[in-house]
Amino acid sequence: MSLRLHCHLTHPVTNIYRFLLSRRSSTKAKTIFQDSGSAEFLAAVAKADSLPRFNRLPEVMVTGRANVGKSTFLNAVLGRKDLLFTSKKAGRTQTLNFFRVGPHPGKLVVVDTPGYGSRGRSEWGALINHYITNRHELRRIYILFSAPHGLAATDEAMLAELDAQVQSSGGTNFTLQAIITKADQLRDDGRDQVERMNKAIFKAAPTCLPPIITACPARGLPFGMELVRTSITDSCGL
Repeated sequence: MSLRLHCHLTHPVTNIYRFLLSRRSSTKAKTIFQDSGSAEFLAAVAKADSLPRFNRLPEVMVTGRANVGKSTFLNAVLGRKDLLFTSKKAGRTQTLNFFRVGPHPGKLVVVDTPGYGSRGRSEWGALINHYITNRHELRRIYILFSAPHGLAATDEAMLAELDAQVQSSGGTNFTLQAIITKADQLRDDGRDQVERMNKAIFKAAPTCLPPIITACPARGLPFGMELVRTSITDSCGL
């Protein structure tokens, strides 16, 4: 999939959002995510032997560095303001948290993970490594990167590890996709920064799908959520 130039004329920070996936949000995704009130917290898991099953619903996992704005992003994707707790203190999430999407019994499950920090994947511990390796319902891992901060060495190492796992499995268990967050905080039009990030992502993880650019500004509407929802729906085969 290639990225194309896009000018969102009605957005308050027009020039930031120039690169988008060359695809439109699907009707199926809109149908699945339209009832935001039906999104529901299912479980918080701290031990690998406590991982529940949810009627074999397909699952997508969302991760990123501890300061990437993951909770704000997930609330926007799910169409809610307070389903996930957001905090100015990074690293608030300490468990593997499961959220159902769609009215009962649901269509898919979104899994929120603890953010990783300076030591990368090793900070996750046995729980998430077990989940990634053994969860047959896992369809895609979304890894978030902050637009103003770019990729750190830890991000590149995490991408490389996940990419290696995708390649070793033949891509049959799950796929990997990047999400760029906080695009509203870029200066000027942000083109150079996005291009640098895109190159760094592909270099670290050749199997990673092109990044979707998003923003969840404190004032104004979130941006890029429909593309994210379409990607999630497609990855789950819905």
